[in-house]
Amino acid sequence: MTTFDTGVGRPVAVSTPLDIASGLERVDGRLASFFAERTSASAGLGDDYQRLWSSARAAADGGKRMRPRLVLATLTALGRPVDETAIDTAVAFELLHTAFLLHDDVIDGDTVRRGRPNLSGEFAAQAAANGVDRPRSALWGEAASILAGDLLLHAATALVGRVDVPMEARHRLLDVLDHSVVVTAAGELTDVSLAVGLTSPTLPAVLGMTERKTAAYSVAGPTMAGAILAGEDDRLLAALAEYGRLVGVAFQLGDDLLGVYGDQERTGKSVLSDLREGKKTTLIAFARSTESWPTIEARLGRGDLTLADAAELAAVLEDCGARRFVERLLIDQVDRAIAVLDAPAVPPPLAEELAGIARGCVGRIA
Repeated sequence: MTTFDTGVGRPVAVSTPLDIASGLERVDGRLASFFAERTSASAGLGDDYQRLWSSARAAADGGKRMRPRLVLATLTALGRPVDETAIDTAVAFELLHTAFLLHDDVIDGDTVRRGRPNLSGEFAAQAAANGVDRPRSALWGEAASILAGDLLLHAATALVGRVDVPMEARHRLLDVLDHSVVVTAAGELTDVSLAVGLTSPTLPAVLGMTERKTAAYSVAGPTMAGAILAGEDDRLLAALAEYGRLVGVAFQLGDDLLGVYGDQERTGKSVLSDLREGKKTTLIAFARSTESWPTIEARLGRGDLTLADAAELAAVLEDCGARRFVERLLIDQVDRAIAVLDAPAVPPPLAEELAGIARGCVGRIA
């Protein structure tokens, strides 16, 4: 890390990949010790409960650690070292993410994630192997996943509530975490409302759901937490909240595009699942307003959709202008996010760091 003085009374720093990589290794170590402690402590509460913690640990493995990375990148760009308080805060956001994934799998009825049985699928399979019928096995799996998610939500709050910072900073961190949970839950509810047909899948509705479900806890929350740990004031937090809102939407727009046009081998994201599910993405919301919609609607949401079918649907979505619209919208979100960083409240090294992260949203689909 290179530290220098801007001439306005506070040191700032340019974080390096080595700084962040070292911090993320410590995050992984802290996650491992957290789950080891909880698994050990649950030994006297039954084999099923102990296995619940072991499976929750597996659910937290293999992620990209995007949210911890944002906490640490913001902190170090503001000239502060990565201490144990920062590690615990970063871990809290990763636990929050894992909790949402566990709950999301139940809502979506998914039993597989990252090519392997998820927690619901694992527990359901165990029940089935013991002779339990399919409906009750599914109930067992879903209950386990809901409870594991609840436990991780609680653990995230407990971690932040115990960080060794002044009381005012701790309260601000808890407020950010609380806001992340509240807004994300609202986004999830709207997502389900769209899926079941209670909310019309207009472009504003889909974009609003995207913002609430993704931006608050994935980008705005972690960057604001890093700034709070660095002792920054509300002017910077307001800028980071807006930056996070814009980049969070851009990131999800990229996911929408990868879900139809991505390279499965490179990204690990299926180009079938969104189309088979009939997911109400920005691509689909735009397509509904075009003459191609009847052709798309006839195939969208079919569980037996093949790769060849998906490729044909992708071509129709491109021909009707949906792909071009979403790509331009993504670039606009990124440009607006970078513009937010051009403010006196945002130190240049932090602006540079976060601008690079925002531009990475475009790189994901290039």
